[in-house]
Amino acid sequence: MTRAQSPTPTSNGEPGPATGAPGSGAVRPGAPAAGHPDPEPAREPVEPAHGGWPDGDPRRGAPATGWAASHDRREGERDAAEPAVTFRNVTKRYGAVEALRDVSFSLPPGTVTGLVGANGSGKSTLLKLAAGFVHPSAGEVRVLGRAPSIAERRQIAFVAEVDPLDGWMTVDQTVRFVRWFFPDWDEEHEGELREILELPGHRRVGELSKGMRTRVRLLLGLARTAPLVLLDEPFSGIDPVSRRRVADAILAACRRGGRTILLSTHDLKDAEPLFDRLMVLARGRLVLEGEADEIRAQRGKSIEDVVEEVLG
Repeated sequence: MTRAQSPTPTSNGEPGPATGAPGSGAVRPGAPAAGHPDPEPAREPVEPAHGGWPDGDPRRGAPATGWAASHDRREGERDAAEPAVTFRNVTKRYGAVEALRDVSFSLPPGTVTGLVGANGSGKSTLLKLAAGFVHPSAGEVRVLGRAPSIAERRQIAFVAEVDPLDGWMTVDQTVRFVRWFFPDWDEEHEGELREILELPGHRRVGELSKGMRTRVRLLLGLARTAPLVLLDEPFSGIDPVSRRRVADAILAACRRGGRTILLSTHDLKDAEPLFDRLMVLARGRLVLEGEADEIRAQRGKSIEDVVEEVLG
């Protein structure tokens, strides 16, 4: 199951923002140099480059509850769980520009939250703060119970809107290369996602359409069992058929259970049915936040109509 505008990949193996995968300069012992015609290394279990998983390999004992079970949890169970993401009075400035202002929220684990707002409202900044790629100017960010760090990034799958894929690789080569870096890669789920997304494994990435490249990036993010998934505009600029397949792939990830997904999108028609929760940003402020079903019931409208009303 995926590079943001900043930061760029590093040569020390630090995860890049698109998938949590090492940057283009990262080479493990025995791994091929960049540009190698067949990037597939020997498939031996390896630990992450930064000291291993802080909480153990997430593939061991990963939750297996289904989509329905995750939605039928008692509210008391949700309340007792540690929030997957917490922002407390977070402000982020870039020089004189205030991208986010005094934003506070908590995301219960195992939920899908839609992050909606106009261009420039602060959605990408919020995702980068959650991923630990930038730090708040004021306030506090907690992810999986801790302050964001390199160790926490290893438990986050970030599918960025910016495309970082190497065009000379085939789809199969790209998948084999990326999965080598992650002990939490789920090959069974990878196969399921390949069928849903209909990826042409033999074709070079540079020959693919924008929509197909988006599907590849989504596979690279969702095929992991990372407990937190950040999706930045996964429906952007792609055809209706691709949007439907993207939604189906996200739903398949939800069925795996226990994962928290924060999804930034303009495309509410295809994304709305996925939402457990909704957050609406306007000019860097959080203007609406809550359970999607409660918002629909209270306002008597679809999420799409509610967002149009709020953003006016």
